[in-house]
Amino acid sequence: MPDIHIVRDHTLGLAEARKVAFKWAEQAEEKFDMQCTYEEGKTSDLVSFTRSGVNGTLKVTSSGFELDARLGFLLGAFKDKIEGEIVKNLDTLLAKRSKAAKPAKAAHPRGGKA
Repeated sequence: MPDIHIVRDHTLGLAEARKVAFKWAEQAEEKFDMQCTYEEGKTSDLVSFTRSGVNGTLKVTSSGFELDARLGFLLGAFKDKIEGEIVKNLDTLLAKRSKAAKPAKAAHPRGGKA
């Protein structure tokens, strides 16, 4: 059983979810010195990540993300902090992408009320 299990539903579709996952992987590499590999599939993708003391996967589908991570003995003491950072980063990326994916409301062609 993983030490960290995070599930997030979304309505982005696979193409937009991939963008979120790519950005998440970039941040994990930069901020946490992770080594990430990204495998694209027809209906889902898999981001595998690892570094000393932690390894896991982020499954990406058209309707959700599922992250599972195993922490080594030393990092286990920081589980809550690590999980909090992962949740914060993923939720922030999802919020940004969700706002960008929503179309702007069209104005009435004559500028008046409908």
